Amino acid sequence: MAPTAAPQREAQKTTPTTNGIKSPKSINKADILVAHPLDQPQQRCNLTLVLHEKNKMELEQRPLPPRPRGNEVTLATHTVGICGSDVKYWKDGKIGNFILKKPMVLGHETSAIVMEVGDDVKGLVPGDKVAVEVGLPCSICSLCKTGKYNLCTQMAFAATPPYDGTLTRYFNHPADFCFKLPERVSLEEGALLEPLAVAVHACQRAPINLNDIVLVCGAGAVGLLSMLSAKAFGASHVIITDISPNRLQFARQLGASATYLCERGTSLEQMSNELRDIVSKLKPAVTAQDGPDSVGVNVALECSGAESSLNLAMQTVAVGGTIVCVGCQPDKVTVSLNQAITQEIDIKGVFRYRNCYPLALSLVESGRINLRPLVTHRFRLEDAIQAFETCSRGEGVKIMIQCMEDKKNNE
Repeated sequence: MAPTAAPQREAQKTTPTTNGIKSPKSINKADILVAHPLDQPQQRCNLTLVLHEKNKMELEQRPLPPRPRGNEVTLATHTVGICGSDVKYWKDGKIGNFILKKPMVLGHETSAIVMEVGDDVKGLVPGDKVAVEVGLPCSICSLCKTGKYNLCTQMAFAATPPYDGTLTRYFNHPADFCFKLPERVSLEEGALLEPLAVAVHACQRAPINLNDIVLVCGAGAVGLLSMLSAKAFGASHVIITDISPNRLQFARQLGASATYLCERGTSLEQMSNELRDIVSKLKPAVTAQDGPDSVGVNVALECSGAESSLNLAMQTVAVGGTIVCVGCQPDKVTVSLNQAITQEIDIKGVFRYRNCYPLALSLVESGRINLRPLVTHRFRLEDAIQAFETCSRGEGVKIMIQCMEDKKNNE
């Protein structure tokens, strides 16, 4: 079923940020309106961002959700991060085989506050802060039963046609896919658990082992989260590439071991040789008997979705290494499969995530991953279209939309 709608460390100080919105601070349950919105319909609106067709989205009022039944909870959306896929649907109307054919609510990187619980819900009460896993599998197919529920062919994933997303004030959701946030984790960080789960899944798929040297291709939000995750998984060094000097500077501030600027006109061979030189300085223990192909990274996480970047990863990974495709590639790409065969280079795909929210939450709560520097812009739901325009211009890293209509709970 699709969502029904039609992990605070220390208390944070409030500081002005983009669009005049303050940074989030601790929210006390006593300050939260926990009555179901239907109890006070005259005081509640369900403002929603709806994509009607390519390049046409509007803010409009949608019906309030019904009272939660069984294992459902009614959620008041708190924060939603803009994902590149949201912008892609807005600009192109499709991603691969997922094609927009009817109006769809955007947004899926979500945190919320529980408003009301169904009769069968255990472990959640009104006022709880939660991170929301928005992909709902069928739970009965062989993929679901073997734990690979992210590959379920009946998956209903928010803001993926034809299923609505979460950029709405209120919606109902299964309690099993709501993860209660501890006091040390803010609601803003809770929304960022969704893209972090993608990075965690990529590191598990590789897998990344202690003292690995890792190459991350692409310093966008997912690339930066993959870099942070790789370090949390035990990588000794993480090198990150991009075509933007500003993004690479930001990556260095977040702790990248080395950065590499991919400049137009530079040959693949030259870029690969220069990256291998960086690796050789980070890993001087290579013996004289090892060939030049052994001087490479153990794992490459390709996060840009560019064919040229995939080929750079292929030329930079060591013999016996692994390439994980995190970013969506074109339908057809040209790579040297003979090299992958003769050097036993594993090429793996990543599709969303599975069973990753608990680990992602633990990494944030423990402080091993700090998500806060990633948030560069904040907008209110009323200004969501402006937020999307900002994102489409490539500004910032993570742009967050704050959805609660009670101003006090948004600050």
